[in-house]
Amino acid sequence: MTRRRSTAPAPGAREIAPGVYCPGPWGHTRTNVYLVRSGPHWTLVDTGWAADAPRVERAAASLFGPGSRPAAVLLTHCHPDHAGSARRLARKWGRPVHLHPGELPLATGDPAAIEDAAAPLDRRLLLPVMRAAGRRRYEAMLAGAGLGGAARAFDPRAAPPGLPDWECVHTPGHTPGHTAYFRPADRVLISGDALVTVRIATVRGMLVPRPGLSGAPWYTTWDRPAARESVERLARLRPSVLAGGHGEPMTGPGTAAALEGFAARAAARG
Repeated sequence: MTRRRSTAPAPGAREIAPGVYCPGPWGHTRTNVYLVRSGPHWTLVDTGWAADAPRVERAAASLFGPGSRPAAVLLTHCHPDHAGSARRLARKWGRPVHLHPGELPLATGDPAAIEDAAAPLDRRLLLPVMRAAGRRRYEAMLAGAGLGGAARAFDPRAAPPGLPDWECVHTPGHTPGHTAYFRPADRVLISGDALVTVRIATVRGMLVPRPGLSGAPWYTTWDRPAARESVERLARLRPSVLAGGHGEPMTGPGTAAALEGFAARAAARG
């Protein structure tokens, strides 16, 4: 298994596969966004934390020219480390933010949907703390953290908006509508948090991240059995490039085998 560190055509972004640029990983969580060229247009996949918007803007300007706007903004899921800059960038570029229909209630701040899809950390800590502020304030905080009118549901059976040569792969578990994006022509996979290349699946791993394949952390995952099934689904794609939501992208002839081995071990653990 090898890791490709190719030279990007502009400072601060690497071309990890033809037309697929990664300006990260950024910060302690090793968060990634991807700028993907398709024909004469480009699309942004995930937007990082709220503070990452200037980095995304600089990467887009350096790659595609000042004032360039994406054909679409796509999310793998609506967690703050992936959707944090989405509202600001949507406003700046005049573009909606596209995501799976199952993710739309989270993106619009629907309290019932957020509680139904809550992961252990949310249920045990974050939501109780927010509820302590009172119902009206609680609902206002949820709505304020969402994407509001910028969110749009895409058709998961069709090509992702802005990427006609890619496919949507529904990978629920981390969240209900989590979606990966796959380019069959050369088997490039943008996996979001369904599969990452830094070991953050435990609290210790989050505190001291180390390289290695990992599923989404259990404490931020809505449905762990579904998440394991999603890893198996991605392994069956046999990707040549694995561009995860966190950690260094993986490429090379050993990538597919490494993913298959990880999926088999995860299934054996149950």
